[in-house]
Amino acid sequence: MNSLQKAGLSDDEVVTRVRAGETDLFEILMRRYNQRVYRIARTVLPSDAEAEELAQEAWVRAYEHLDQFGGRAAFSTWLIRILLHEGWARARRERRFRELPAEERNEGMTMKHASIEAGPEREALGNEVRSMLEAAIESLPELYRTVFVMREVEELSTSEAAQCLDVTEEVVKTRLHRARAALRKELLAMAGEQARSAYPFLGVRCDRTVERVLGRIRERRAASLEAAAPAN
Repeated sequence: MNSLQKAGLSDDEVVTRVRAGETDLFEILMRRYNQRVYRIARTVLPSDAEAEELAQEAWVRAYEHLDQFGGRAAFSTWLIRILLHEGWARARRERRFRELPAEERNEGMTMKHASIEAGPEREALGNEVRSMLEAAIESLPELYRTVFVMREVEELSTSEAAQCLDVTEEVVKTRLHRARAALRKELLAMAGEQARSAYPFLGVRCDRTVERVLGRIRERRAASLEAAAPAN
């Protein structure tokens, strides 16, 4: 069976074959859900690097505990629950770390990742509209941010999101409604700050318009003066 045919396998079929010893097929699941895993990880942790580490850890844990996957929920739901539990634990540890005195924080610190990484991938994502949207999403409280990304970005159903978060569907609906409202408010505020820079008309364009308008005014004045001159 070639790679394209293997990629057409269902999640359950891949899981069964990985359990049977075809461990290389785990890559199919990773490529199928990597973006979803990373995006949701990014709603829990405050930097790209930390979210990537969390995503990797979730995949490793999923592989190590694959024999515990019972199929009662979709594989992707089971995977996201692993991710969220690990992410929440890390976030709690980070909050406790930030509450330590400065000397204790420094003593235990090895390396802190930057929130925004340099590189071609990040630069490719760096257009202004997307940056504003990402900033607005990150401004949401975590409970709302996670639901918003699940429902609106990854397009999970209300039921799937509820299973991932271990809450009722009504809770998901309420959080999504509040997330949308807060996001609209934040984006409008950002747009207001940028409004004065909209439709720029400076430099060469301004000079060209001034030159053309003044030229037409001079032409009209000349024509008017010519018309008003007495005939010989």
